Amino acid sequence: MDELHHRPQIVWHDHAVSREDRQRVLGQRGCVIWFTGLSGCGKSTIANALDQQLLERGAKTFLLDGDNIRHGLCAPPDRLAADHGDSFAKRFGLGFGPEDREENIRRIGSVAQLFAAAGLITLSAFVSPYTRDRQRVRELVEGSGQAGDFIEVFVDTPLEICEQRDPKGLYKKARAGEIPNFTGISDPYEPPPHPEIHLAAGDGRTPPQLAEQILNELQHRGIFSVS
Repeated sequence: MDELHHRPQIVWHDHAVSREDRQRVLGQRGCVIWFTGLSGCGKSTIANALDQQLLERGAKTFLLDGDNIRHGLCAPPDRLAADHGDSFAKRFGLGFGPEDREENIRRIGSVAQLFAAAGLITLSAFVSPYTRDRQRVRELVEGSGQAGDFIEVFVDTPLEICEQRDPKGLYKKARAGEIPNFTGISDPYEPPPHPEIHLAAGDGRTPPQLAEQILNELQHRGIFSVS
């Protein structure tokens, strides 16, 4: 018996409240601000500074942070095993190999797209090392909205500075061979060739100053306005 005939149909349902309705009430345009860069480059710090600046101006936002997401939505197997068992954890938990990274970004991209469709200015801070994965998120976000809804921010901090910072001691462990598939050491990072915003994060400016550069660009693009 053909299994395909017994699969439930997946049908898209239009909502009574449109994206345009939500954006009109919020007074802003939903979008995804996608921070990418090496571990320790300052993505989360700058994203948090921007989140604070947006909040102070009345914008409605949400910040998706790489480490926080790994506690739940994209948890590794060892975090899932205790509550769900080894079989479940093995199937749905995400490690840090290439395919796991791909699925991590796919899940995050889907969540970010939903938040943007709800009219939120969605900040996303992930290493997201592969160009292909970031491009897929761009296509998802802009495909459900419009061109310009995905704003890629490349936090361009040299590897040597990231290693000097090493806030979690990850580079030291990676150099010692204790962490496989570590971006920038044993796994590649593919920098964006044409990001909407290129932050030279090693030029001496503070995170709030770098965040203000993004803030000005958002206002220039009509994402939100200060009355």
